[in-house]
Amino acid sequence: MTIAVIDGMGGGIGEQIVSQIRKTLSEEITIFALGTNALATDKMMRAKASCGASGENAISVTINKADFIIGPIGIVLPNAMMGEITPFIAETIMNARGRKILIPLLQNHVELVGWKEKPISELIAEAIEILKNNF
Repeated sequence: MTIAVIDGMGGGIGEQIVSQIRKTLSEEITIFALGTNALATDKMMRAKASCGASGENAISVTINKADFIIGPIGIVLPNAMMGEITPFIAETIMNARGRKILIPLLQNHVELVGWKEKPISELIAEAIEILKNNF
């Protein structure tokens, strides 16, 4: 199984996701750390991602190699994360073949109706549970 973890800005969410995947699932899983910037990629690599790359082109070249794509919901919203998610990145992720597991972290320009606020750790745990059920 190959999982692409995508994050931007400081990379803290991606770091937590990679760390939880490594703690919960087999070491044989390949994790691509795809950051919108080098800091985000570096944090995910420190959490033991298999390999990593940064930027729009790296995401577009690598994304279709993943069976699962996981990250905050902003990765599919054009201009989210203070503009780090370009319309091209958002479209590339949505058009990718892998199953998307999106963590509903609110963006200031989007309202999610019916969503109940939970701690990030619980949201990540739920996302990892989806991965486990498909492993």
